[in-house]
Amino acid sequence: MEGNLGKVGKFSDNISEYNDCPTWRLGLFALNNTATNLYMLTMGYISMYATGIGGLLVTVVGFILTAMRIFDGITDPIVGFLIDKTDGKFGKFRPFIVIGNIILGVMTFVIYTTVHKVPENIRLIYFIGCYAVYIVGYTCQTACTKAGQACMTNNPAKRPKFGLFDAIYNAILFNGMQIYISSYLVPKHGGFGEIGLYYELITFTIIGSAIFTALAVFGIWTKDRTEFFGLGGQTPKVSFKDYWPVLKGNRALQMLVVAACTDKIALNVAGNATVIVMLFGILMGDYSLAGTIGTIIVIPNILITMAGTKYAQKLGQKKALVTFTWASIIVYTALAALFIFGDMTQISLKNISFMTVAFIGLYIIAKGVVSVSGAFVIPMISDCADYETYLSGRFVPGMMGTLFSFIDKMVSSFSTTIIAFAVASIGFADRMPDVTDIATPQLFWTTMFLFIGLPMLGWIASLIAMKFYPLDKEKMEEVQAHLQELKNA
Repeated sequence: MEGNLGKVGKFSDNISEYNDCPTWRLGLFALNNTATNLYMLTMGYISMYATGIGGLLVTVVGFILTAMRIFDGITDPIVGFLIDKTDGKFGKFRPFIVIGNIILGVMTFVIYTTVHKVPENIRLIYFIGCYAVYIVGYTCQTACTKAGQACMTNNPAKRPKFGLFDAIYNAILFNGMQIYISSYLVPKHGGFGEIGLYYELITFTIIGSAIFTALAVFGIWTKDRTEFFGLGGQTPKVSFKDYWPVLKGNRALQMLVVAACTDKIALNVAGNATVIVMLFGILMGDYSLAGTIGTIIVIPNILITMAGTKYAQKLGQKKALVTFTWASIIVYTALAALFIFGDMTQISLKNISFMTVAFIGLYIIAKGVVSVSGAFVIPMISDCADYETYLSGRFVPGMMGTLFSFIDKMVSSFSTTIIAFAVASIGFADRMPDVTDIATPQLFWTTMFLFIGLPMLGWIASLIAMKFYPLDKEKMEEVQAHLQELKNA
């Protein structure tokens, strides 16, 4: 019967039960991350709206977005605490998913349609207030992505499949949005200085995210029940003072936080809308390439991700993360050499050259291996949650997921500030670079640092952290065997 423990593999000689779920339900629940990523992508253009239409200074907006990211991190432990305390008629996670998405939709509409109409003397305060409410909704929904997996399944062969679904959805979403914006919205409205572009963008985002959220809620529906929460479903007696002991005593969580946070801040910078405009729109001279090439790499990315997931199922998520992090470093080194020693203006689908072929080939591999290494982070949080139950007997997925998010967001919050000061240092103090700007050596090296340099530093830090991460495949089998023995007892 769906939702019951199923005999799908063995922990040990006398234990053969996992909390399992149909793969399609795991696939639907992964859409919760897609729903929030859609808003994240749309808010990636908030700097352009706030400076180009809202009339706020670039550095001021950079500081505000950094502060809001820190505020986002602060709200995480609060929401995680509430999730762990919740176990009602509608489950533990579904209420937060739905409420979060409603807040996101309302506040995104309010921000993009009203900030530029507010009197200048209160515009900044109004913008900060609206964005703060938006953050609360974002936290409610994203916290459930990380925490909800722990009740979906503890099958080590099944958990990596969440990463597979998530990576596939993200590849389609990120590239599809890039096409939609660069090949449709920008040509239609003549750049990011037209308010009509943002109106279309938020309409698409609100509707699309609501659909993804509804599917995610349906996916977790049969698992969001008391019997699938921890060792027997008891609501844990936890308080805010328990956060520090959990972080202090869980080495797996500590190392995963270091690995993921360093990657996150670097990739947030590299994938920021401003950096993509600088790379494709200015240095290559054709911003529509971002969308077109994005389409070309979708299928190869999915195939690489599928191969990576099979690797993780066989050898464990830790080993897969390390392997594909090394691959990311190698491929991005080759990409840097191509940009430095080649002529980026020759990269064009209208006139195929060596630069075009080399760039597309390297870019396919680069985006593929990066998506694979990133796909394991969220499933590994569930491993850390099970490890905490193994260590202390407490099932606190909300605490684990939001502890991770809190530190992750505190560190990665500086991505927008890094970009703001980087572009301000080369002459863009009152606006962000746009597709109409001219390529200069200063802009080239700034783009190389943001797009390639920072990710390389993040991956090196990840490899060091994984040296001390204890949850390899064998350890997770031991953890799940111990937890099942406790349940049986």
